[in-house]
Amino acid sequence: MTPEELFTAALGLGRQWRVAQCRFEGEPKRLELRLEHVPGEHFECPVCKDLCGIHDTIERRWRHMDFFQYRCELVAKVPRTWCRKDGVHQVQVPWAREGSGFTLMMEALMMLLSAEMPVDAMADLLDEHDTRLWRVLMHYVEQAHAKSDWSALQRIAVDETSARRGQRYVTNVLDAENSRLLLMVEGRSAEALRAFTTALVEHGGDPTQIEAIAMDMSPSYVKGATEYFPRARIVFDKFHVMVLAGRALDKVRCELQREGADLKGAMWSLRGNTWNLSEDRQKQRKNLCRQYTKLGRAMSLRETLQAIYANSDRQLAEAELHWWCRWAARSRLSPFRDLAKTVRQHWEGILAYFDTRLTSAAIEAVNGVIQLAKRMARGFRNFVYFRTAAYHRAGKLNLAVPTMT
Repeated sequence: MTPEELFTAALGLGRQWRVAQCRFEGEPKRLELRLEHVPGEHFECPVCKDLCGIHDTIERRWRHMDFFQYRCELVAKVPRTWCRKDGVHQVQVPWAREGSGFTLMMEALMMLLSAEMPVDAMADLLDEHDTRLWRVLMHYVEQAHAKSDWSALQRIAVDETSARRGQRYVTNVLDAENSRLLLMVEGRSAEALRAFTTALVEHGGDPTQIEAIAMDMSPSYVKGATEYFPRARIVFDKFHVMVLAGRALDKVRCELQREGADLKGAMWSLRGNTWNLSEDRQKQRKNLCRQYTKLGRAMSLRETLQAIYANSDRQLAEAELHWWCRWAARSRLSPFRDLAKTVRQHWEGILAYFDTRLTSAAIEAVNGVIQLAKRMARGFRNFVYFRTAAYHRAGKLNLAVPTMT
């Protein structure tokens, strides 16, 4: 078997194509495989699918997977058919998709690598410009995302995250049932929810099918949910409420320090849940709360609010939350008085949790993955790269990994 016959078999070119010449050239050397179509063959018209004769040819080049340490490229004069019905059209070659400068096997390798490493690292490994790799990644990710079916979607979660340094944010919409990233849009305004209504229809859904939306207390998100999803129940995330309680506690700690309290090195003992602290930090927390009564009251308010969220009965939780708000209002701790006002202002959305048990757990589960996507797109020059990386990592897409046909 000649080298040309060997490469023809290895590439799986079919009966219409063959390797006519293989040679090493250039510096550093690369393997160039020159392909030709079998003389006398007719090709299928890309439009009408009839077999047509060859009108002319256009030389094209594709990057293939390396042959050992050598860069490998395919070169072929691609025929254009002349069809009596549809005119002149370029033939689709079996080893590459239309418009790509890479073979299908090379693109399959890229998709495999992109799931495990940043694009700039992949560019160094493959000795390609990262812009070319992003084009391939965007093609398959956008294709899979466009085919995603959202017709059964009922509960979603909305959150924001930073896109780059500075005040640049994106809004993420997730499927609250399976932590799947559905949509990422720039900004954090009500328009983000409007964009999701459009996308939902495009993916086989309808805004009226959304029953509940978990979110923080952002006025923009509340406005968007009310305007574009009138049938959906707004659920203010319990984790967000507890974050506000933690901040109120932190403000009390800072006030005590300004008043001269010795709380040096106590910040991490006073933050978070008791069961996540070491024995020494738990002991430090208890001693400080006994020593400083304001701190003790603040800690009791925070932990009691957390205990209320453990209730399984809405009616009981509502009664206890009323009691907690009265306690916070007369606690003489201004951060907790403010928190009580916030709770009352968002009363129905907070209580909706006890009916739906909907939280931002989906968001918490996917946030780390989105941060990996941000690192994957490090040095990205536009929002589209970041969104592509996020969909690839967190969208649970059914990617059509290319194969030779």
